[in-house]
Amino acid sequence: MTTQSHAVTVRGVDSALASAPASAEIWHQALAHTLRPDENVLATLDVDLDERLQYRNGILALTNQRLLAVQADPAQALAWQSWPLEASTRLQHHDHAGVGHIELVNDTQRLAVWRFTLGQNLQALRLLGQFEALQHHHSGQELPASNASSCPSCKAPLEPDQEECPVCTKVVHTPPSTWTLLRLWRFAKPYKGQLILGFVLLLLGTAASQVPPYLTVPLVDEVLIPYQNGQPIPIGTVALYLAGLLGAGVLAWGLSWGKTYVLALVSERIAADLRTTTYEHLLRLSLEYFGGKRTGDLLSRVGSESDRIAVYLSLHLTDFASDVVMIVMTAVILFSMNPWLALITLVPLPFIGWMIHFVRFRLRTGFEKIDRVWGEVTNVLADTIPGIRVVKAFAQETREANRFREANRHNLLVNDRINRIWSLFSPTVSLLTEIGLLVVWGFGIWQIAHGMITVGMLLAAIAYISRFYGRLDSMSRIVSVTQKSASAAKRIFDILDHVSSVPEPANPVPLQQVRGDIEVRELGFRYGNREVNKGINLSIQAGEMIGLVGHSGSGKSTLVNLMCRFYDVSEGAILVDGVDIRQYALADYRRHIGLVLQEPFLFFGTIADNIAYGKPDATREEIIAAARAAHAHEFILRLPQGYDSMVGERGQGLSGGERQRISIARALLINPRILILDEATASVDSETEKEIQKALDNLVQGRTTIAIAHRLSTLQRANRLVVLDKGRVVEEGPHDALMAAQGAYYNLYQAQARQQAEDAQRVGSGSEA
Repeated sequence: MTTQSHAVTVRGVDSALASAPASAEIWHQALAHTLRPDENVLATLDVDLDERLQYRNGILALTNQRLLAVQADPAQALAWQSWPLEASTRLQHHDHAGVGHIELVNDTQRLAVWRFTLGQNLQALRLLGQFEALQHHHSGQELPASNASSCPSCKAPLEPDQEECPVCTKVVHTPPSTWTLLRLWRFAKPYKGQLILGFVLLLLGTAASQVPPYLTVPLVDEVLIPYQNGQPIPIGTVALYLAGLLGAGVLAWGLSWGKTYVLALVSERIAADLRTTTYEHLLRLSLEYFGGKRTGDLLSRVGSESDRIAVYLSLHLTDFASDVVMIVMTAVILFSMNPWLALITLVPLPFIGWMIHFVRFRLRTGFEKIDRVWGEVTNVLADTIPGIRVVKAFAQETREANRFREANRHNLLVNDRINRIWSLFSPTVSLLTEIGLLVVWGFGIWQIAHGMITVGMLLAAIAYISRFYGRLDSMSRIVSVTQKSASAAKRIFDILDHVSSVPEPANPVPLQQVRGDIEVRELGFRYGNREVNKGINLSIQAGEMIGLVGHSGSGKSTLVNLMCRFYDVSEGAILVDGVDIRQYALADYRRHIGLVLQEPFLFFGTIADNIAYGKPDATREEIIAAARAAHAHEFILRLPQGYDSMVGERGQGLSGGERQRISIARALLINPRILILDEATASVDSETEKEIQKALDNLVQGRTTIAIAHRLSTLQRANRLVVLDKGRVVEEGPHDALMAAQGAYYNLYQAQARQQAEDAQRVGSGSEA
């Protein structure tokens, strides 16, 4: 295969592409000028890294005839390269440490390679798919230039009525089914007795409410009409009927109150159990699940979605059940009074049923989309409020306000689509019921004229029919809230149905005491389609301190996350005291691990509560002893309420060093046999680091310790250093031996020493100035 190169200059485009960053529209404009008359673009990839992994604009395009590529170079005009499509050529895709690679190869050599950040990975996958499809049809049959509809971001084909791209969203959103609400029965089952009581009260209350219209028949036919014909009013009879009306009304009120109270209590408890179960299930899921979710979306699901279900169960579902019972009883009474009037009453039903079927699908897809869009709004809040200090420090209030305004605008547009449908549906149902009532009046007057029924019977029938149509209209309106609740239930059950990627063992090995021996055997781990660690073998003796060093992205933090079993290995195994950690119960195993992170997380509460988080029953003496060992006791006593001083959310009000020492005290209190230090001193100054280092010296004594540190000098106390590069162990040994070997560790150490010397020199020259 030969690579063809040619320079092209497009007026107003060449200079724009040479500058960074250029927009995608400009790149595609330049691409359009390069195409042949019969050439069509099938897929593109925005290439944003060069061979030195420096940011540089570029594009890789697949057409129905060849591959085209170019990268901006300020020193020269755009030089497009092209490769004809041949049966022997193929594209290979892989990624590592946040960098994606696509290689064009044939049977003998690599022809070209393009590098990009993983933000462009969806485009890369799309291009690969199109390339494979084109190779499969390389018989000469021409492919269509484009699809009728495609995603503007990744060009993936879309159905005619599909608004969201399943590739870009990474999730195929299936419309929520109303049957999803039936899954709530598992939460309602414990309250079966109360539900039966509520249903009985519902039946009795509905029956009582049917009495008043029936009593109007004798009142009209035996009292009012005879009085108009000159007969006296029988006071006793009238009093009896009025007492019946009053008694039926009071009885219906009492039964309705009892029904509403009982069912409201049950529905609130169902929603509370649902909320608690969802939260507990969330806590059992692995970090992998949370890595792909937004905080605001999860808060919305556990909070507002469960509240919506509670309101639906306590109000709307109860009303729906009452409507159904009322309609059935009314229909029975109408048929017993006059079958012809009853049949006329049913005329609007087929039309209303057709409308409900027509609208229901659009409502259920629309309301599920509304929930997702509302999650976007809460995501902006969840991002901005915890990070308000950063927002203000960089004066980005306007930008965040614009983000919120855009999310809110999207929410408004989606709601407007639903309201257009619903605003037509509800009045149409009301119009149909009014027409039905008009037909009943006309037919009833005709029957009276022919002596088939009395005036009292018609008035009673009209009263029942009005109730029938009123409840029918109410039932049609519940379609909206039912679909909203089905959408909410689906989003909650999406959480409950998710199986943790770090499962509990079926028959866990008991774990009372831990010595701290750790063995890593042929460990491999992939995060999605990205390989992070590969072929790691490591043996750590109880009480030994191991330092993990390497460049950013070399897999250090991933390795300690696997040791904590935040994730499960993809290949190989990790053994503690000779047993695979996947055979231990998670809580039993993690109880013996102390974790000190680079950014310590403190909860809203007192200092004492935060220190005792891993051991809630700790005495005040144990808390103080842990704080002393962590060199935190002195600054805690200087706080207004000492150990009872309140800590703001995420440790607001404390310095980074103070938060870190509280974190160390928290780890000390549980007396772990295995200790993980992940960049514990990376975010503090030198003086604070000395204080933290003293606390860490107390913490590591007698414990198996795995430490990651940005400053390599802090790991010289380690018994051994393990050097990782691209997810593999490349060196292992004590500091002095690794320095003498002048390998990867030596290069890291020297590079860091030079950087520190340059920083010191820069600070010194700044001070002199």
